[in-house]
Amino acid sequence: MPTKNEENNIQAFLASLPPQVTLIVVDASGDQTPALIQAARTDRTHIIQSRAHIAAARNLGAYAAQTPWLLFTDADVSFAPDYFERLQRYGCADAYFGAKRSQAAYAAYYRWFVRGQQAMAWMGVPAVSGSNFLVRRSAFLATGGFDETLSCNEDSEYGWRLARRGCKVVFAPELIVYERDHRRLRRGVVRKTLHSLTRCALLYTGLMPEQLRRSDWGYWR
Repeated sequence: MPTKNEENNIQAFLASLPPQVTLIVVDASGDQTPALIQAARTDRTHIIQSRAHIAAARNLGAYAAQTPWLLFTDADVSFAPDYFERLQRYGCADAYFGAKRSQAAYAAYYRWFVRGQQAMAWMGVPAVSGSNFLVRRSAFLATGGFDETLSCNEDSEYGWRLARRGCKVVFAPELIVYERDHRRLRRGVVRKTLHSLTRCALLYTGLMPEQLRRSDWGYWR
């Protein structure tokens, strides 16, 4: 899990994570995020301090892990209470991506987002979210991980690349995380949607100009 200044989100995230699950955090914070993690979770927790951007941070955490499966997530979500129980039922594919919903604001937006994931999966195009993505470590290593030239949409691009390399990538809508931080949606639902659709279309078709790959187009501001 990459983190950067998540002190307002991290405690709710940690409360949803079972103690037996190993957590690797790649942290670029200037606030109390790492201290809050260390105070709340003393076992099975490893914090790597790095200023790497999100794609590189995900790779750093994955390479540090030794488990046969890697679960990528973000600090601004919480796992559903039955998430890890349901997770035990999966294991035949190379990768799984779950649903992201909201229990409060923008619930309708996230319902449509999940419907979009279902539609894309039906068409054979995995719409992966980095906040809810499980992949075999062997498949991850064989396919080179996340594209570090991308400062956002690295999750979508990696899901497509996995599928194109012959890996089986399955949508698992029963694996639910709940989004709590809606800052980007508050700046404009249409703006966020158009940003994602445009970038993803260009990346998927290979038409993204090289000079625009490294820019986030204002995503992190």
